[in-house]
Amino acid sequence: MAGKLWSLGWVFALLSLLAVGGGTAVLPEMERLVVHHFHWMGDKQFRDIYSLGQVAPGPNMLMVMIIGYRLAGAAGAAVVAVAFFLPDCIVTFVVNRLWYRVAQSRWGLAVQRGLAPVAIGLMLSGTYALARLSIFNLAGLAIAAITCAILSWRRVNPLFLVSAGGLVYLIYAIQ
Repeated sequence: MAGKLWSLGWVFALLSLLAVGGGTAVLPEMERLVVHHFHWMGDKQFRDIYSLGQVAPGPNMLMVMIIGYRLAGAAGAAVVAVAFFLPDCIVTFVVNRLWYRVAQSRWGLAVQRGLAPVAIGLMLSGTYALARLSIFNLAGLAIAAITCAILSWRRVNPLFLVSAGGLVYLIYAIQ
């Protein structure tokens, strides 16, 4: 049990430090490590836990605690929570204190310009990983494409589109 807690701590601490651009940015690496490298769970379980994190109130990355809980009970959830959230909080605090001094300098502007494409790339990678896990057939692909198109052209609350897409897919699956 201690070995698994140690592994969980290291994996999620690493993921915490890679989370440039938000939690979605580390989803591909989280999936690779949790599902394919350590084989702690399957694709479906990972997808279900991510989905639960999206619909539950609060920050969606609290889903990492569910992964820890599933693998090692309450101790696993606690280890994963500390490992995933504490390093990032410390780095954010330190960088925020330093940033006020260098924000308008050439170095600060270069860092800002350099991190923007990295963050966008990581978020796109996360989106691709979710699509790969979630789109099984042509109906799912059509719903995703239509939702993306609507969000690109109109300001619509995504909750309505997700609900409508889920309902359409449910009707499709029943037939």
